[in-house]
Amino acid sequence: MASFNKVILMGNLTRDVELRYIPSGMAVAEIGLAVNDRRKGQNGEWVEETTFVDVTLWGRQAEVAGEYLTKGAPILIEGRLKLDQWEKDGQKRSKLRVVAENMRMLGGKGGGGGGRSSGPGPDESEYGGDDGGDGGSFRGGSKPAPARSAPSAQRSSGGPGGGGGGGDDIPF
Repeated sequence: MASFNKVILMGNLTRDVELRYIPSGMAVAEIGLAVNDRRKGQNGEWVEETTFVDVTLWGRQAEVAGEYLTKGAPILIEGRLKLDQWEKDGQKRSKLRVVAENMRMLGGKGGGGGGRSSGPGPDESEYGGDDGGDGGSFRGGSKPAPARSAPSAQRSSGGPGGGGGGGDDIPF
């Protein structure tokens, strides 16, 4: 049976980016993301619920995050879920996290964009990069935000798990 593992999250960083390099020289960044949900409760009042998600970035997008993002910065993450399992003090532990395949910094140059001073577009900047693996091959650096005038051309270049930059249309 086929399977599909894709996550799209938009939220704010809960802490500054933790950037490090593994022995092969590949950059790895760990970030915390707070995603807010607002819904009506049983009594009809609005209830705010925050979900905290740990996200791992690899390669160039990890370096970009370390350089431009700070606590509170709004970002959009597209990636996949990964379950980490380990044993500590004789007890089995596990943690679900997101491995980012694409990252988009949100916000304008002057307001809340995580300190970004320049980029491909006035409001957003997208960084896709490596395969999101655990130290696997590196596919490239930054790419400009997709042109909004030809959405049909964007969809034709990428498929599920493709990471080729196509299909970046987000309906919200």
